[in-house]
Amino acid sequence: MPSFRELLAQTKTHIAEIEPDTAEPKLNSATFLDVRELDEYEQGMIPGAVFIPRGHLESQVENKLADRDAEIVVYCAGGVRSAFATKTLQDLGYTNVISMAGGFGRWKNEGRPWITPAVLDPEQRNRYHRHILLPEVGEAGQQKLLESKVLMLGAGGLGSPSALYLAAAGVGTLGIVDMDVVDASNLQRQILHNMERIGHRKVDSAKTTLTTLNPDVNVVTYDVRFGADNILDIIEGYDVIVDGTDNFPTRYLLNDAALLKKIPVVHGSIFRFEGQVTVFQPYEGPCYRCLLPEPPPPELAPSCAEAGVLGVLPGIVGSLQALETIKLLLGIGDPLIGRLLAYDALETSFRTFKVRRDPTCPTCAEGAEIVIAEYDQFCMPHAVLADGTNTAH
Repeated sequence: MPSFRELLAQTKTHIAEIEPDTAEPKLNSATFLDVRELDEYEQGMIPGAVFIPRGHLESQVENKLADRDAEIVVYCAGGVRSAFATKTLQDLGYTNVISMAGGFGRWKNEGRPWITPAVLDPEQRNRYHRHILLPEVGEAGQQKLLESKVLMLGAGGLGSPSALYLAAAGVGTLGIVDMDVVDASNLQRQILHNMERIGHRKVDSAKTTLTTLNPDVNVVTYDVRFGADNILDIIEGYDVIVDGTDNFPTRYLLNDAALLKKIPVVHGSIFRFEGQVTVFQPYEGPCYRCLLPEPPPPELAPSCAEAGVLGVLPGIVGSLQALETIKLLLGIGDPLIGRLLAYDALETSFRTFKVRRDPTCPTCAEGAEIVIAEYDQFCMPHAVLADGTNTAH
């Protein structure tokens, strides 16, 4: 039986090794694979490296590194485990794998770039375990969610399921804009609230529910009228905005401000038994004005308070908004950019319609000038909502 040293020497005859000074220029072209243990990884890593402990390499690598022909630089602490890992990857069919001699210790000692990674604590790994199992999310994706900021417009029918699922998913900061109070008539669909909070401010009720669900989440409340005088300050710094409003003045105002700040908006709307979801990605897909250049006459667009809404419907549409938000935050899947998803609850059917940018759009067309202004002249019967309650359905 060969000794460990003999086995290592034999392994090195079958693999390629690279020195740290030669590996560093590959930071922007190759994938660096860290095969150390978690406690080592937490102390420092090469920027952008994929982390798979050596003991989990065979079971996890195919999910995290799908391209078997891509260049991979494997490193450990000193160059031993990386050698064995490189041979394993070759046996698994990876064709362009190199072990880095001297490992992370030599890399760091030579003054090459490294960072201390943001990592999940044991409690968070347990809480988000089902996310971490997904190759499209993993620990890095979960950490990205925890560092993300999402603004919720409305703590009502659509905002309730969206906020609950985003909080449960671990989105680190949730801003909530709403200046209404909880009413008994809300409870048929606005599941952030309950009977004990009737008469309470909606933002306070929402914060209590969300922080009880997940203490990782920082809930920032805006118990103010959402208008031209404060919209740019409120949306500043957020990664995604979830639109749960149900009035045209706020939607047009939001559209213009989001374009100006280049923040994507996940739009949802509901009416009786029907709902719609789409994503407005500034200057990549259409904006709200491309979809609806002018608001319909008030008599053709009654609010939910006037026309009614099935209580379950906002749960479905709001959940889809949360899903689209997570896709945007993680950069995964195919978000509903340029597509409008329509849901009919009575038929239990989904239809998708393509929506294209309008080359003459007054806000997102080339050379268009964006002016942040109030639109309260639209849909005057909804003025009670346009004045800032934004309770969205």
